[in-house]
Amino acid sequence: MMRKINTLLFDWDGTLHNTKHLYGEAFRNVYPKLVKAGYVPEKTYDDDTLSKFLGLNVFEAWDIIAPNLPVPVRDRAIKAVGDQMEDGIHHGKAELYPSVEHVLEALKNKGYTLALLSNSKVSYIEAFREHFKLDRFFSAYYPCEAFDFIPKEDIFSQIRNRHSGGYVMIGDRDSDLKVGTVHHVPTIACAYGYGSAKEWKDASRVAKSPSEIPVLIEALNQNTPK
Repeated sequence: MMRKINTLLFDWDGTLHNTKHLYGEAFRNVYPKLVKAGYVPEKTYDDDTLSKFLGLNVFEAWDIIAPNLPVPVRDRAIKAVGDQMEDGIHHGKAELYPSVEHVLEALKNKGYTLALLSNSKVSYIEAFREHFKLDRFFSAYYPCEAFDFIPKEDIFSQIRNRHSGGYVMIGDRDSDLKVGTVHHVPTIACAYGYGSAKEWKDASRVAKSPSEIPVLIEALNQNTPK
């Protein structure tokens, strides 16, 4: 049987933050410069097309978008997109999903420890932390850049003893849910995010909106020893 859940590990993009507009604008400002320099073909990317790359770490995403891009050029493009996204955050373009702040507050008030585990750069998460005053809710932040961009299941191996168990991993992509399959902890898949039904097939529960997450956590806890 699972241990009673005490620590909630949240993904960020596609789980709490509706990232596609912020990412789409930044990407479309950078990609034409690569086209002009002759590195990539001219192509139009709308928000929905780009959203399939959200939740991957930036290197995986760019290996799909432009697999033949020289590494130094790729790294400059990654930095340029990231800088534009962070500028967008500071200018109020970031958008949480509806009810997210209420959900996080309710979970915090119930005594859960909340931590963020994201495939992102440190400065990216810090920008959100400041803009949304996330310290109201979260006790710890684990952006994958701080762990040399290793997979989330490997990061979990390093952080699991920093918080009181049991755990639940909440996210929209298979990179989130793999934490559960590797470490035998329950997972909640966020069907409103950027993943697919195939990625959620092994999830313990599926949330159709952020407002369902507290109910699903309580349901998981009903199956654990007190």
